Amino acid sequence: MPTSNAGLISKAAAVYAKDFRLELRSRYSLNAILMFAVTTLAVVSFSLGQSGLSPKLLSALFWIVLFFSAMSGLAHVFIREEETGTALILRLKADPDAVYLGKLLINFSLLSVMTVVITPIFFIFTDAGGQYVLPFVPILILGVVGLCSATTLVAAIIARASMKTALFAALSFPILMPLLLALVSASEKALGGQGLSACWSELQALVAYAVVMITGSLMLFKFVWQE
Repeated sequence: MPTSNAGLISKAAAVYAKDFRLELRSRYSLNAILMFAVTTLAVVSFSLGQSGLSPKLLSALFWIVLFFSAMSGLAHVFIREEETGTALILRLKADPDAVYLGKLLINFSLLSVMTVVITPIFFIFTDAGGQYVLPFVPILILGVVGLCSATTLVAAIIARASMKTALFAALSFPILMPLLLALVSASEKALGGQGLSACWSELQALVAYAVVMITGSLMLFKFVWQE
């Protein structure tokens, strides 16, 4: 275990840097997430049309796209370690907390890049209204943090299982259900022009969810990782 917070941060940064370099070489996770998100959003938006969509439908559509996009690529950070045979070396050389934080940061980076690309496309395709982008940003950030905090631990659990992708989605969905409900509710109010003040209870729930999931994952990850 690291003897200080600085030691933990430096080790987590090393894990993040390793995965970041690998992702730059292969771009597997990022390409999978972007391709799925753009394709799904385009098909659904063209099917429903641009006008006449209620804020509730728009918010549900957006978070459904993000959820399934995350399912298509975020598990790869651990699956890659098992497939290339580097997981054992990582278990021997790195502290579990540093591994979890490094993987959490790389997933956050991947999903953030995807969100930056997808959100403008979503507002253009669905005619959601550009005036609502600013109140939507805090909800978006908390949503990305929440998605990554829950799915990173699940990705470690399913890394050595067969049918990894299907199991990843099946295990993640019940854990993410409270997060998705809060995100859809907050997004509906933001896209409806009610402002962030109307979303205060949902924002508190999103912050609490992220804190609980990250804290709980740090406590449980060493048992999952060293199993």
